[in-house]
Amino acid sequence: MYLTLFWTFFKIGLFTFGGGYAMIPFIHRFGVDKYKWISEDEFMNIITIAESTPGPIAINSATYIGHKVKGVKGSLVATIGVSIPSIVIIILIAAFFMQFKENVHVEYAFKGVRIGVSILILNAAIRMFKKLDKNYLSFILIFIGFSLLLFDVLSVIYVIIIGGAIGIITQILKVRGDGHAA
Repeated sequence: MYLTLFWTFFKIGLFTFGGGYAMIPFIHRFGVDKYKWISEDEFMNIITIAESTPGPIAINSATYIGHKVKGVKGSLVATIGVSIPSIVIIILIAAFFMQFKENVHVEYAFKGVRIGVSILILNAAIRMFKKLDKNYLSFILIFIGFSLLLFDVLSVIYVIIIGGAIGIITQILKVRGDGHAA
């Protein structure tokens, strides 16, 4: 199981350009669909928490899933697996950056990668939207959050914090309104 955890997260780290958001569909495919290490609800919670806590989404997600599957050793194995490709790629880029900095072909390749990453992120957003509790508040928050980010009014971090705070407050009010203890 340790080898499966390592190899799975190593592949996610190796074949995903664009960082954590681009990795979300792959984490879902392996963690939820293929190996069933986590449920769909857990996946949604992991992504929410991984976005809100310090560190990259991929590392936070790998650490959580690894821990759920095989405890502390599993979290270590999954985290190392997802981290190694990025570390190696960064070292290679640093070593050869000046040689490729003005290469037109490399510039075009990165433009193509950006398009692919955008599609992966859009795919993850659509998948998460399908699982969302659809009510007026959800649609209003999505519209406001999207607008704030689109027009570069607030940092992503602030939008996440504000959305999280509104979600917590809404849940507290809902529980109190239903007559249950908070």
